Amino acid sequence: MTHTAELFWSFRSPYSYLATRRYVELTEKYDLDITLSPVYPLAIRQPDFFEKNHPNWLGYTMRDMVRVAQFYGIPFAVPNPDPIVQNMMTREIAEEQPYIFRLTRLGQAAKRAGRSLAFAHEVSQLIWGGVAGWHEGDHLAEAAKRAGLDIVALDKEAADDAEALDAEIAENQARLEAGGHWGVPTLVYNDEPFFGQDRIEIALWRMQQNGLEKRA
Repeated sequence: MTHTAELFWSFRSPYSYLATRRYVELTEKYDLDITLSPVYPLAIRQPDFFEKNHPNWLGYTMRDMVRVAQFYGIPFAVPNPDPIVQNMMTREIAEEQPYIFRLTRLGQAAKRAGRSLAFAHEVSQLIWGGVAGWHEGDHLAEAAKRAGLDIVALDKEAADDAEALDAEIAENQARLEAGGHWGVPTLVYNDEPFFGQDRIEIALWRMQQNGLEKRA
């Protein structure tokens, strides 16, 4: 029996990126289908989040995400450009955001096509894996192709159906919160939330308790 789960995820979240490869590997190894549901990052949903956090939060997070990447052998670099335009010294978020809305709508369009996990996996490797100018040239087109999608068609859908896609993305966020958490990455399996890239092994343990088996 194929087990199903939903992964709530953000293109701006380093921990989402660090979790994705391992969730993809689980779907390859086990009889498991994970639907990735993109949400807008906190910088969009809750712009004052960064101002309210403890001054040590940013420095610790930067240190931690680098060592997690080193521990798992995952390529990692500060995005260039950042999916969110933000002054990291003042933590001020710019009014103009040229990247995150396109990215998240593309992710939701990929979800409509049943390829959101593959698309997020490929695109996040560009953003967080050290590809400078990931938004330029053929980078996104090639990533979409590797995920079995066409970037031209996705971009057209993201532009022509932006309002409906944003409504679906808002539904993703509401479903995340109804599932018992608010942040990403969160995997919801059998109505149980597993928040963070450090809960993947525990999520697998729970699935195995419920009979999850390796693929034949």
